[in-house]
Amino acid sequence: MNKDLTPNKSVKNTDKNALENIKQQAKELKKEVKDKATELKEESKEAFETVKEKMNETFSEENIDKVKEKLDEYTDDAKEVLEDVSEKASDAVENLADLAEDAKEGIEEATTKTKGFFKRLFGK
Repeated sequence: MNKDLTPNKSVKNTDKNALENIKQQAKELKKEVKDKATELKEESKEAFETVKEKMNETFSEENIDKVKEKLDEYTDDAKEVLEDVSEKASDAVENLADLAEDAKEGIEEATTKTKGFFKRLFGK
């Protein structure tokens, strides 16, 4: 009866072979994972370097100087427009003052003529 309960050599060998197979598959899987991790690490480094280069390029002294030049141009343009608008506004105020003066003189002249007309008309 004891012989029936003990595994025979072929079962032991099969178990050993299966275990070895599993160990081998585990080693292969580990190697694949390690290779993929290394690959991802390298790709990440490359991506980081590319981003770093683009950032340095974007914020380079040359580009910053270009932005400053454009700002100076726009500032100068804005000053010219402001001066032009100020000049036109000043001219408009001056013209309005002249017009008001002319209107006042016209009213005074009309008043004087109207008084004279009524004096002659009514004899007073």
